Amino acid sequence: MPRLTDVKEQRLSPAEPKPAVPTQGVGPRMALALELFTMRRDPLPGLGRPKWLARLPHVFVGYAAVFFGFLTTEQLMDHYHIKGGPPLAVALLTALSIWLAMFRPIAAWWLGLLAAGWSAWMIHDNVGRGQSWPWTPGGMFALAPVLLLVALRVPPRVTIWAVGISVALTGAAELTFHPDGSQISSPAASVLFGFVGLLGYALRALRLARGELVEQETLTAEERARRTLLEERSRIARELHDVVAHHMSVISIQAQVAPHLVENPSEELRENLAGIRENALEALTELRRVLGVLRSEQPGDPAAPQHPQHPQPTLAELDGLVDNVRGVGLDVTTEVAGIRRPLAPGVELTAYRIVQEALSNCLRHAPGSRVEVGVAYGPRELHLCIANSAPTRPASPSQGAGHGLLGMRERAGMLGGELAAGPRPDGGYEVSAVLPMDPQNPAAGTGHETKKAP
Repeated sequence: MPRLTDVKEQRLSPAEPKPAVPTQGVGPRMALALELFTMRRDPLPGLGRPKWLARLPHVFVGYAAVFFGFLTTEQLMDHYHIKGGPPLAVALLTALSIWLAMFRPIAAWWLGLLAAGWSAWMIHDNVGRGQSWPWTPGGMFALAPVLLLVALRVPPRVTIWAVGISVALTGAAELTFHPDGSQISSPAASVLFGFVGLLGYALRALRLARGELVEQETLTAEERARRTLLEERSRIARELHDVVAHHMSVISIQAQVAPHLVENPSEELRENLAGIRENALEALTELRRVLGVLRSEQPGDPAAPQHPQHPQPTLAELDGLVDNVRGVGLDVTTEVAGIRRPLAPGVELTAYRIVQEALSNCLRHAPGSRVEVGVAYGPRELHLCIANSAPTRPASPSQGAGHGLLGMRERAGMLGGELAAGPRPDGGYEVSAVLPMDPQNPAAGTGHETKKAP
């Protein structure tokens, strides 16, 4: 599993905007200038859900471009009596600026200002009493969606400058070239442009917050799965530790008793057996020290090594496990195929735990179902199958972490086995596992073969 830091560095939230321009190594004024005059492509993001609405914002922007293009032509020709090709050219630039704002917002904003300036120059001598200048009634609203799309994708300081420059150019034009009798439009432009700027900033902040929330939820789920995996591995280590410690104790006792079973043992044999016993005792001491750490939530707790060691369950205790499950109201049947025989302690423990976890999942998630537990002893593999029918009543909400399958897969994979789980056609669920009778050293899969003792 990749580290969480790697995941965070590699994945960029879909709602997190990329930097508009590279501004590293430059001052704040130069960085602002680069952002205000960039021609960088910055596509308008689509809606996340549902998928069929992903391009809805693009449809609205395209409709707005066509609408304001026709509106500009109509007002220039009918209200200001401008004839010929110039009104069509201004209308085309206006529509193009709105459409371009979906891909290059800053460039579209400058293009919108150019179209507005051309329109103001064109109608300057045709403005009648009471008509607005330098903005036409429709031209002011045509720049509003462009500013909105700018505010959605640029930092707030760039939005402030874009709104400020638009309002400042309007005021400068009125102070310098204001036609007699015309109506000023700077107050209305200030209110409209300021409103769309604030709206775009609010929507951008909401989109960023949602993106950060999704990323945090993803990281939390990954951390929860990672923690559950580590806890399951620690549990497996504790259980297998008891098995290994038992065998080390047997080796130590056998090495101590062996000289007394041989008549006139040689000094070399005594030394070898003493060395075996000494190594076994040292290994057993280290195992017990590790066991104390694993079994204690506080590794420095001096009482940890004193925890009692209980024998680990095996498949011989499967009937007792099934009886306990039946006692809480679950209908369980078992079937054993093949010749029952003792297996390696790790295989016995893993098989028992897989059946135990699968039955626990049936109790939690499939109340009232019928469960079939199958155990088949093959020549080289042990086959397990735990299948349940569809539940007859709804399951109560589970308070667990929901990573039982993760632990079962970890146990099976540790032995070189396989585990599969999934729903059945009848609405039930099935867990099946294949465990090798003679688990191989994990290093064998990487080319490091281990030789067996003769």
